[in-house]
Amino acid sequence: MANHIDNPCSILANPNGGAWEFAKAICENLRLRNGTFELNEINIKEFRDHEIKVKIKENIRRKNCFFIHDSSLKPADWFLQLAFVNEAVHSSSANELIDVLPYMRFSRQDRKDESRVAVNARVLADMLSLYAHRVLTIDTHCAQLPSFYRISFDNLYSSRLLHDYLKQNHPYLLENTVVMSPDAGGTSRAKAFASRLGIKDIVIGYKFRKKDGDISEFKVVGELKGENVLIIDDMIDSGGTIIEAAKGVRAMGAKHVYVYCTHGLFSKGREEISRAVDRVFVTNSIPQHSQEKVEVIPLEELFAEAIYRTNEGMSLSKLFE
Repeated sequence: MANHIDNPCSILANPNGGAWEFAKAICENLRLRNGTFELNEINIKEFRDHEIKVKIKENIRRKNCFFIHDSSLKPADWFLQLAFVNEAVHSSSANELIDVLPYMRFSRQDRKDESRVAVNARVLADMLSLYAHRVLTIDTHCAQLPSFYRISFDNLYSSRLLHDYLKQNHPYLLENTVVMSPDAGGTSRAKAFASRLGIKDIVIGYKFRKKDGDISEFKVVGELKGENVLIIDDMIDSGGTIIEAAKGVRAMGAKHVYVYCTHGLFSKGREEISRAVDRVFVTNSIPQHSQEKVEVIPLEELFAEAIYRTNEGMSLSKLFE
């Protein structure tokens, strides 16, 4: 495909943050297709009182800017830096600003489920809609999230990526395997992954909580005796749900238990999860390292393709057909 020099594009990232290597890999991939993509530094200075100053190193006037945000930041820092970078890009006369959020924080509180609580996802949407033209992310926590936005919202899906990875590295997992959602809310996600993986059967877990983060009871609906189980979820935080799900399916006679999640927070570490299952597959939407029983599936190529298509005005849905 011919290069289009009329769409100059700047990939923005903080060189001292966790997204820099991710952004570099994306930019290197893009340069193979189109020489107009450049990598531009965003420098973030912290003052003694912990306020911050954002400065974009190189000129971005009339350029399409893709800001690759750092998913490893603490949530408050993630939000604050995102807001100030958006304002800096907007006021620097960029042609378009696209926020690339490999892991979209503040998405879990997406509804008013009790009195006097903030809907965090709406606050984030309102802030981004002030400055950005588009948001690009992957495997959102809830399907209704795009409806909060007054700008374009593109949600990528990692199911094809998982299929290709397993086919190349673990083809046995695509046979004699049942896909499981650890809760009823993830049923649609489990069905979509099962369809992409060519797996016919799914089972659903039901968890009961006395309070947030505390699972008091876990049940599984479906037949599992003698089957391998691939648990699919959008994220692993403490891992409590996955551990209880693994115990539940093993009690029902499952032979092997595998887990795939897009976003690995691992707030209580990986050790207990690794003991509970045979293998964990996770993407690097949040910076990760591989270790025994944990394999990291890279996202840079998928995001590079999505950025290229966005910049060239091409369809993103073609990526998932």
